[in-house]
Amino acid sequence: MTVLMELDQAIRTRRTQKAFRPDPVPRETLDDLFELARWAPNHNLTNPWRFRVIGAQALAALKQAAGPASAPKLDRAPTLVVASVVQTADPIKDEEDLLAVGVACYIVLLAAHQRGLSGYWRTPAVLRTPDGRTAVGLPEDEHFVGLLHLGWCNQVKDAPGRAAVEDFVTYLA
Repeated sequence: MTVLMELDQAIRTRRTQKAFRPDPVPRETLDDLFELARWAPNHNLTNPWRFRVIGAQALAALKQAAGPASAPKLDRAPTLVVASVVQTADPIKDEEDLLAVGVACYIVLLAAHQRGLSGYWRTPAVLRTPDGRTAVGLPEDEHFVGLLHLGWCNQVKDAPGRAAVEDFVTYLA
């Protein structure tokens, strides 16, 4: 039986990692992460998230679209996942759905960490270009949200400083 870390510990110890071992995340593990992501809260249960796991051909096309200066960043992690949100042209629904996909992405990163993986969330410009979108099969009715880099880390990072709660919370009477 796998022992998973406590939620508080997972939240406090997850880090953005950029140095990974070369072995890809198994499909079964990815499926587990995506199954958890579907539990993100979303208004009217629209299930707006879309995840695309990038294979070798899509990665080559994406690197081509990114160009020589940006392509090396796409090689940092062995597993890349494009997250997007279905858009409807209803500004309120689209905003709610975008936020839901952000939560789903965080669930993927947090659950990956809980399983001993590392990851980070990027928003590279290439995935907002026609060539980048074509490389990963992103249709016109989807808005790019993030590129999740996943894998087993081969570095250790200390926690960054964080603002105190009283610096960003206001209790209203």
